[in-house]
Amino acid sequence: MQRKLTAILSADVVGYSGMMEADEAGTLEKLKANRKRFFDPQVAAHDGRQFKLMGDGALVEFASVIAAVNCALAIQEATEKASRDDAKPIRYRIGINSGEVIVEGDDIYGEGVNVAARIQALAPIGGVAVSRVVRDQAVGKMSCAFEDMGEHTVKNIEAPVHVFSVRAAAAQEAPAHKTESGQLSICVLPFANMSGDAEQEYFSDGISEDIITDLSKVSALRVVSRNTAFTFKGKHVDMPQVARQLKVTHILEGSVRKAGGRVRITAQLIDGTSDAHIWAERYDRDLNDIFALQDEISEAIVKALKLKLLPEEKKAIETRGTDNVEAYNLYLMARQYSVIASLGDQRMGDAILRLCRRAIELDPNYARAWALIAATQVNLRFYMGLEGSDGLEAAERAIALDADLAEAHAAKGVVLTFAADHATALAEVEKALALDPESYEVLKAAGRLAYTTRNHDAAIRYFEKAATIMDSDYWACGMVMSAYKVKGDTASALRAAQRALARTEKIMAQDPNNGSAMSFAIDALATLGEVDRAKELMKRALLLDPDNMNMRYNLACMTLLELHDTEACLDILDPLLKIVSRSLLNWTKTDADLDSIRDNPRFTAMIAAADARLANEATP
Repeated sequence: MQRKLTAILSADVVGYSGMMEADEAGTLEKLKANRKRFFDPQVAAHDGRQFKLMGDGALVEFASVIAAVNCALAIQEATEKASRDDAKPIRYRIGINSGEVIVEGDDIYGEGVNVAARIQALAPIGGVAVSRVVRDQAVGKMSCAFEDMGEHTVKNIEAPVHVFSVRAAAAQEAPAHKTESGQLSICVLPFANMSGDAEQEYFSDGISEDIITDLSKVSALRVVSRNTAFTFKGKHVDMPQVARQLKVTHILEGSVRKAGGRVRITAQLIDGTSDAHIWAERYDRDLNDIFALQDEISEAIVKALKLKLLPEEKKAIETRGTDNVEAYNLYLMARQYSVIASLGDQRMGDAILRLCRRAIELDPNYARAWALIAATQVNLRFYMGLEGSDGLEAAERAIALDADLAEAHAAKGVVLTFAADHATALAEVEKALALDPESYEVLKAAGRLAYTTRNHDAAIRYFEKAATIMDSDYWACGMVMSAYKVKGDTASALRAAQRALARTEKIMAQDPNNGSAMSFAIDALATLGEVDRAKELMKRALLLDPDNMNMRYNLACMTLLELHDTEACLDILDPLLKIVSRSLLNWTKTDADLDSIRDNPRFTAMIAAADARLANEATP
């Protein structure tokens, strides 16, 4: 029995069974053409040997991981370019592993091959995924970027497999440099949570965001946005490479450890060209000193860069939304919950309101807490049909306390969007965007309004940016997937669905009863052609959370758009429209996802009945 070490590439066509069912002859012709024009020539060009062909899949061995990765990237690039105008293109998932295999004649067996196949199934559509051993052998030796996808337990493999996605790096990256005016620039990487508790992530993220905000007030310094900086969260990065990529002169990195009433923060300021530390400090303080500590860090960075801090800039840095540390901590916790719970979870909505109400008990003038109360109230009323405030009063209170708070104007914009006052909502959203175009909350509000008014191009821009800013978000991921489908952009919808599925699966692993996450996961699965999995999850969702109006609505849309079952869609909508709120009814009347049943007699009767019920309830 001969054994050897080799690099294995496993490739598989996405959605092949469904494509064959729809058009067997056309699909076979496309696959053969792809192999002849792209797949086989690239394998040959990189000295690979195709040792197994399995219908829509292939296994290829290479002498080195470098050749395997370069071949995979070349295949995906060529395939993508050739299929841009094809409504149903050939698209691969490719996985690569390096390990010991057993050779029998022209065939190869063993765990090294099995792991490659399992990694291939985890790869993004049109993308490449590799094992840790491949990443470790290739990093620094080729022009590509690796993104950590975490450890995965896979079928028939005892130990978890650590997987990385890989993409080609830009052909040429400019060196770190000052701007034409000589201005220095900095990227604040997300501070690592060293508390030993994943639930403390909200606190380290909050510290990072506040330092970015503080440094942005220094006129002599250009600061990379939170949107861009947080794309590096949790990743091992090459500092000079990041500096070149972002065209910054300096990088700040650090860590936060919070335990009991103490907090320890370490921070290092790094020269983007030389990778040298030009300033580093460790702070070990009482938690009540956190605001003063943030001020110290910002001022120390300004001093290390030999910049002049103007009096008004110093005052702006030291001005915060609250001076109460406990209120600040409660708000950060509530904000984290507002992202992972999305919009259709009453349990989490109630928890967010409790946290924010406690925060404003401690500091009645904390505008950010008032703004989050407003956003949560309108979401609970709209998505869950609950009685209570629509959020307008809390939003106006937040604006009265801080007219320059972008999140407050965004919350008011959402309230007005749901009230179908689109002109006034637009004015509030535009104010919010002018104040903070990088805010996750602002971008969600802008995307929601654009989607409601059928400006799907704008909705896509806002939702894409929101999804990038907040890596735990799945709502914006799901909404942009819907917008792409309305536009008929199949390739982009598939990419968005892959991302939405990955994020919802992570949420459901932590909270299996999260109806909102389940509804977006079902939509993503159906979009990706995994209909059986979508149907099974739908059954589970309706059993576990039958009264979740947001989930029920999303399932109705998905049933109509992806399963093409009008009567099943109406069956799901029927109980919802009997209790629906005015704001959700307004959304139902304008949502492009339901356009195909606008003239359906049963649907129009259901809408008319809901209108009559709400009009009767509104009559004194």
